[in-house]
Amino acid sequence: MKSTRYSGVKLLGALGLLFVTAPFLDDLPRGDLIEAVVVTLVMIFAVLAVGGQRRTLIIGVVLAVPALAGKWINHVRPDLLPPVVFPAAYVIFFGFVVAQLLRYIVCAPSVDANVLCAGLAGFLMLGLMWALAYLTVARLDAGAFKLPGGPGAGGTMDAFTAFYFSFVTLCTVGYGDITPVATGARSLAMLEALVGQLYPAVIIARLVSLQVGSK
Repeated sequence: MKSTRYSGVKLLGALGLLFVTAPFLDDLPRGDLIEAVVVTLVMIFAVLAVGGQRRTLIIGVVLAVPALAGKWINHVRPDLLPPVVFPAAYVIFFGFVVAQLLRYIVCAPSVDANVLCAGLAGFLMLGLMWALAYLTVARLDAGAFKLPGGPGAGGTMDAFTAFYFSFVTLCTVGYGDITPVATGARSLAMLEALVGQLYPAVIIARLVSLQVGSK
C-alpha cells in the first residue's frame, strides 16, 4: 500500500463526524438522510484510505457500491429490499477495510500521523462492523437480543442501539442492559470482546516497535 495515497486522517475525521452526530439523528426531522450522507462520506474516505494500490482500490469500490446502493435504496424505498441486505453488505466492506488498515500498520516503516490515524480508525470501524452484524442478526431473529423496556423485556434493536451495544462490548464495559440471547448473537459478542482486547495490544506493540526501531 502506497502511503502517498493514504488518507487515514480524513477517514478518522469522517468517523468522528459519524460518532458525534449518531446519538442525535433519531431526533432530527431528516435524521435518516443525514445519517445516509455521513455514512457515504465515511465509505468514500475508507475506499480512498485503503486504495493505495490499484487492485485494492478496485476491490474497495466493488464492495462499497452494493452497500451504498442498498443504504440509499432502503432510504428512498425501504419496501424494495429485505432489511438485512445493506447491513450485511456493510459488514463485508468494513471487514475488508479493517484488514487493509492492519496491513498498512504492519508494513509501515515508521510511525507518522497516518499510521496513528489508521490504528484509531481501524478500532472504530471494528465497532461499526460488529454493530451492523448485530443489526443483521436482530433482523433475522427478533428475539436474538433481550432489551430493556420492550415487550417481554425484548424490544427491537435499532441502528443506534446496535451501535451502542457494539462499542460497550468492544470496550468490554459490559453494562448488562442488553443481553444476547440467541447463539449467533452470543458468539458475535464473545468474539467482539476478544478482539477488543487483542486489537489494542497488537497495535500498541507494533507502534512501539516502530518507534524504537526508528531511533
